[in-house]
Amino acid sequence: MPPPGPCAMKFFFDVLPFVLFYVSYVKWDIFVATAVAIGVSALQIVLTLLGGRKVEPMQWVGMGLIGVFGGLTLALRDPIFVMWRSSIVNWLLAAVLLVSLHVLGRNPLKLLLGGQMRMPELAWRQLVWGLSALFTTMGVINIIVAKNFSQSVWINYKTFGSTTISFLAIAALFMLLGRHIEIVGAPGSQASPATPPGDAPPPSAATGDAAAVQRPEQR
Repeated sequence: MPPPGPCAMKFFFDVLPFVLFYVSYVKWDIFVATAVAIGVSALQIVLTLLGGRKVEPMQWVGMGLIGVFGGLTLALRDPIFVMWRSSIVNWLLAAVLLVSLHVLGRNPLKLLLGGQMRMPELAWRQLVWGLSALFTTMGVINIIVAKNFSQSVWINYKTFGSTTISFLAIAALFMLLGRHIEIVGAPGSQASPATPPGDAPPPSAATGDAAAVQRPEQR
């Protein structure tokens, strides 16, 4: 059986903290789960660095937030701090998308996904707006659940509910934009990766070919 691909490994790497957080909560309590989350986040960064890979900025942000808010939860024995962390992460993601688009004039999703698919510029902007709205809404919902329901309800929402809602919302967003999307390299698609500069024929060669075609006509 072939080894799992990099996408599968990254998915496992990203999901592992949620799984361990939930298992630790069920077996012990939220304080043990918080300590496990801090440890796993730190371990992920260490393994990434030891593997010679670059740590993504959001990994550093996530580690910092779980360190600060998780640390406050452990020091003050108050779980509300680690509960707020999920909302702050979502709001930061929304802020990064909107500031990049409207202040810096760069579409981060186009930079990230432009090599795999093509869309009109307006569709790329709509994708940013849609995901920003989703992240903002998920942050608000997390606070509502944390403040108005029991700890166990929040844990289940964080582990299963928010993941399911986010997946369905992102799938719906891509379905709405589907008519604008062309997958690079798909059969029948006009979208293709840009030709590397070294593969393009030199101008002199193209000029020479044109001249060769025209010479018989001139005779």
